[in-house]
Amino acid sequence: MTDAEEWDSKIKNIVRKYALQNAVEYNGAGQAGSVLGRILGERKDLRSKARELKVLVDFEVKEANNMAQNEGLSAVRELLENTNPEALNRQKQVKRTGLKDLPNAIHGNVVLRFAPNPNGPLTLGHARGVTINSEYAKIYDGEVVLRFDDTDSKVKPPLKDAYHWIEEDYEWLTGKKPDVIVRASERMEVYMDYAVRMLKDNFGYVCTCPAEVFKELRDNSEECPCRNKETKENLSEWEKMEEGVLEEGMAVVRVKTEMNLPNPALRDWPALRIQHTSHPMVGEKYKVWPLLDFQSAIEDYEQGVTHIIRGKDLMDSTRKQTLLYNHFGWDYPETLYWGRVKIHEFGRFSTSGMRKEIENKNYSGWDDPRLPTLRALRRRGFDSEAMKDFWIDLGLTQKDISVSLKTIESFNSSKIDSNCERRVFVRNPKLLKLKDNGVKIQKKLFLSKHPMNEIQGERVWNLDELDVYIETEDLEYEEIRLKDFVDIEVRESIGLIQSINRTDKRPIVHWIPKSIGKNAILTIPKDNKIIIQEGMMEDFQIIENNIVQLERVGYAKIESNKEIIKLLWLHD
Repeated sequence: MTDAEEWDSKIKNIVRKYALQNAVEYNGAGQAGSVLGRILGERKDLRSKARELKVLVDFEVKEANNMAQNEGLSAVRELLENTNPEALNRQKQVKRTGLKDLPNAIHGNVVLRFAPNPNGPLTLGHARGVTINSEYAKIYDGEVVLRFDDTDSKVKPPLKDAYHWIEEDYEWLTGKKPDVIVRASERMEVYMDYAVRMLKDNFGYVCTCPAEVFKELRDNSEECPCRNKETKENLSEWEKMEEGVLEEGMAVVRVKTEMNLPNPALRDWPALRIQHTSHPMVGEKYKVWPLLDFQSAIEDYEQGVTHIIRGKDLMDSTRKQTLLYNHFGWDYPETLYWGRVKIHEFGRFSTSGMRKEIENKNYSGWDDPRLPTLRALRRRGFDSEAMKDFWIDLGLTQKDISVSLKTIESFNSSKIDSNCERRVFVRNPKLLKLKDNGVKIQKKLFLSKHPMNEIQGERVWNLDELDVYIETEDLEYEEIRLKDFVDIEVRESIGLIQSINRTDKRPIVHWIPKSIGKNAILTIPKDNKIIIQEGMMEDFQIIENNIVQLERVGYAKIESNKEIIKLLWLHD
């Protein structure tokens, strides 16, 4: 169809309704595309005729807009009131915020878990897991299990202090302690009991094949000869593993699966291995340790976990663990996945890598402001609520996302700005001696603590002496305005006062009287480097750990107010 007249009256009425509605909503500037979208949303059967329908839509939108412009919006509303009154009360689509519903969740009976490796404190990436799990627990009146997956003492050995750090980081981020805390290394007997049960029930076996031999068999969908051992032989070899008779690499316990599974990695996957490396928490008590997929699966069952939220790169773990649950006759938890989130500024960091760099003295510690640990971000002054808002806003999606730290900083600014007093920090200062030049000036300057007056009180500057500090780079201008004070002409180290009121569009610069200036150092972490800026800061109520916004500089945290004020950069 190409002619608007060829459509039946029912369709014409629908098109006219949405055209009039759109004209009202957009003050006589309705858009055909928007109208067409609403029509096809209501009448899916017309989607195949969208191209032809657009001719009628264009016509009706033009008529509706003309009516609104010539007769007024009230006339359009009146027509709608008489023909389609419901169109005047259209509810605009609201963008979904927060987290989507958990599948098959029963209020009051939801158990989630956050399971870090304690080889270092929590990072910005870990904050996602803490936030999402704790938020769901809050929504469903459920629990979060903080589980330390610390059964690998060889590749990613635990750090003793990290257990406490992680609990501290968790509480800082969520505002409460975890509901349950579990250390896998303290529950080894539980895993050993389930391993023996696997061997006794014949869905696990001790494999002594060299790794390369087993891999070739597995990849060819062939059974390992160890698979058909008698229960008695499996238990005997298990005892040798536990007693330390067998060396590392000489045997593993495997979970029996179908050997024709499409993914070779799932075929007879390893559950426990020999590991003689001393563990920092339990020493050399155990010679056999569970691999993560086995330990995690058992602990999820033991703790009654109902929902698992993990990275989509761990889908194979879900498949392995589901096979194990089927052997035991258990129901596997509901599982949700998220994609990878890369923060541009921190893309190259890993906990293991940071640990090595710290040990090599390339960083001052886990709270070095260049690092993406929560300890470092907290030291800089990031707000925990802002961080939670960021992760909740990002939601639970399997898409891989790449964002800038600037995004988190914007969330942070919205949280802290109303509580941050303004202060002046003059970098690379130059002393100017002001001359009143016949202009009568005030002896005290009263400045607000916050430009929007969200913080009560004023900063009082004594101007008995007219020596002031400005930034050296501001001396490139011959005429400047000292913010909130006077216009001046700069002649080398002299500033001639020209006017109290602003007289032109000369640059406005920040400054401080010499009488209230105190030596200060601003530390700026940038591009994995540390930049030090020295200057003079306004010495007015400088309180350690407070965050202030420095004029023309940005937010900074006061780390010390001794002989020299020490500031740590937060963000713009």
